[in-house]
Amino acid sequence: MSSLLKVDNELKTKVDAFRERITAEAEHLVASFFPKKLLELDQFLKEPVLNIKELKDIHSDINLSVPDPILLKDIHDGLDTQNAKKRKLEECPGEDKVSGTKVFVMPGGMMKCNGKLLDLIERVKPEIRTLIEKCNTVKMWVQLLIPRIEDGNNFGVSIQEETVAELRTVEGEAASYLDQISRYYITRAKLVSKIAKYPHVEDYRRTVTEIDEKEYISLKIIVSELRNQYVTLHDMILKNIEKIKRPRSSNSDALY
Repeated sequence: MSSLLKVDNELKTKVDAFRERITAEAEHLVASFFPKKLLELDQFLKEPVLNIKELKDIHSDINLSVPDPILLKDIHDGLDTQNAKKRKLEECPGEDKVSGTKVFVMPGGMMKCNGKLLDLIERVKPEIRTLIEKCNTVKMWVQLLIPRIEDGNNFGVSIQEETVAELRTVEGEAASYLDQISRYYITRAKLVSKIAKYPHVEDYRRTVTEIDEKEYISLKIIVSELRNQYVTLHDMILKNIEKIKRPRSSNSDALY
């Protein structure tokens, strides 16, 4: 069959070396890296930083003071009644419009994010990235083990395909954790901007603390899910390693 397609020998040698490297790396990941990583993440879950009893301990001060209220007099003072009425109609053709305070600079300089959550996120993000990269390597290894398509004797192949599907699902879930972190920053930034514009509205300030508490809980769940995914992948691959590496039994094996 190889005669139907000419392949450069040098390229074939490099591709074979790539396959061998992926195989060695993936087998090391499944046999050694995955169990070590799940134990490491399990220990991470027991650290005090992920077991804060009072969520108020992760709150961050919002250094935006509430300005003194401005008492406005009649804006039409000095105008005759007719002109004042005309101007009022031009300014408010429909219903009254409420505009917030114009913000040119923050009074205390740059408004910093929640430092405690930032430190925690900086620890969690590398773990998410590691899981994505390692899953991609193992997925490539299993895909390279899938034999050519034939009729019958495909039970082992279906196990390989299930394994690839599970690895792809874990990759997607891990990527969604990164999206979740990005959404937290964007949502919080919008709320802080609202506080700067409407400093007298306490609900905006309260919402920021609620967002921080929610993100803290989410980060703990993410670490737990990362650990569980390592456990699941390690267990699934070990239980089916024979079919994954040798998906089709030979005819001689079937006779006994």
